[in-house]
Amino acid sequence: MPKPFSFTSLSVIIAPGSVCSDIELSQTVRFCRFGDVGMIKHPRPRVQLIVRSLMENHAQKKASLHYHHTDACNYSRWTARESYQFMYARPWQQVLDFYSSVVNDNMSLSALFGTESEHSPWMRSIYDDGDIEAFDDSEVMTLQKEDRTGRWARVTYKIVLSYHGGSFDGWQKQPGLNTVQGLVERSLGRFVDERKVQQLKDKGAPIDGAAGVAGRTDKGVTAIRQVCSFYTWRKDVKPPDIVVAINEAAPGKIRVVSVAEVSRVFHPNFTAKWRRYLYIFPLNEGEEGKLCNASKEDVGNTSCRENHGSQRYKLPEPIGEDDSDEDGLEGQKKPTMFKISKVNQLLCQLEGKLLSYKMFARDTKASRNIGPATECFIYHARAVEARLPSLAKDGEYLKAMCIELVANRFLRKMVRVLVATSIREAAAGAEEDALLKLMDATCRRATAPPAPPDGLCLVDVGYRKFDPQICLIS
Repeated sequence: MPKPFSFTSLSVIIAPGSVCSDIELSQTVRFCRFGDVGMIKHPRPRVQLIVRSLMENHAQKKASLHYHHTDACNYSRWTARESYQFMYARPWQQVLDFYSSVVNDNMSLSALFGTESEHSPWMRSIYDDGDIEAFDDSEVMTLQKEDRTGRWARVTYKIVLSYHGGSFDGWQKQPGLNTVQGLVERSLGRFVDERKVQQLKDKGAPIDGAAGVAGRTDKGVTAIRQVCSFYTWRKDVKPPDIVVAINEAAPGKIRVVSVAEVSRVFHPNFTAKWRRYLYIFPLNEGEEGKLCNASKEDVGNTSCRENHGSQRYKLPEPIGEDDSDEDGLEGQKKPTMFKISKVNQLLCQLEGKLLSYKMFARDTKASRNIGPATECFIYHARAVEARLPSLAKDGEYLKAMCIELVANRFLRKMVRVLVATSIREAAAGAEEDALLKLMDATCRRATAPPAPPDGLCLVDVGYRKFDPQICLIS
């Protein structure tokens, strides 16, 4: 085994027959040899040359990483930097304020479409929780109050939560962060059975409950009907006790919609048949006249006037996205407007198909980047113009585009990438099957950077066959 020596902050190995590899500045680097190890009497100058050469090659490689689209819209399509700017330069605070009002039950999502009726399918799905939507009849295991022993003696609760994404660092519990899971499990700690309490004490762990969840939302993502579950062997726990414990943990930020005892076989994630998301994309004040000329009677109309302006942005560097002007794509005069009807057309092509969405995912494990793990079936994908009610002044509103997506499952950041990419493709004037074609791309750079999390909301999770009538956008 050749002996490594240190050069600056890199670990360098000179070995006979080794092969040059690309340089990763944050990792161990191995360099090829120039002869027998004994011939290298002064390695440091030679290594400096190698490092410099490989860094230059690495920079050239990075410069060409921008995905080259081969269709006619290649030079009309926004780069990652331009897409990032278009997405983030918006009045997102108004969206967050609206979601906060919905979470606290002061307003419903139906207000976006002027249908605040308590008899609407949306309102029924929110407030009629008498059947707790646990399973289809063929799947449900009837709760037997008597003769339950051993592992079947435990009681499982289905908890439906509403929480404001801007108030938390996502769902998943992480040390030092204010997460929804962390708050919920601390609140459930008072209902843990004595045996579990002793086990936790022996480990020196906090006395927290364990909550399963239908889907882990990212930082900034709101949920209106997130579903989680909790079980205990205690018999004295009542649903109202759980409601009080969670509601008093962070008033105004999280609210329990319902708690119900369900079968032990219930799992909020594995037994779910579909998830529904809504994305609110606010329109800037200057875009209102150009993007959509809707009157108050035109709410829900997806027809908008196309305006391919020549505005050029001074764009910031996007977070976590590497972009380049090497291909001459930046600085071009590109469209800065899009038609909501075009976004709707692009999304409709996804309905009713089982497709691989690996190009629309981000930050996924290598094992989940191929095969069935990447496949999703989208039941419903629509976009429409809506109005974001002003919380400050009655009668005022902000124009917005709403995108509603329902699927059996979603990959990590898939909804946000779909939203950003559909807007980018609509602005570029791409063909209606553009999103379908992007699924055959060879690199995730073919799709746009994720849209801001502020606009995303997990509306609800279904445990019965999907019914299109529950959708907000028809």
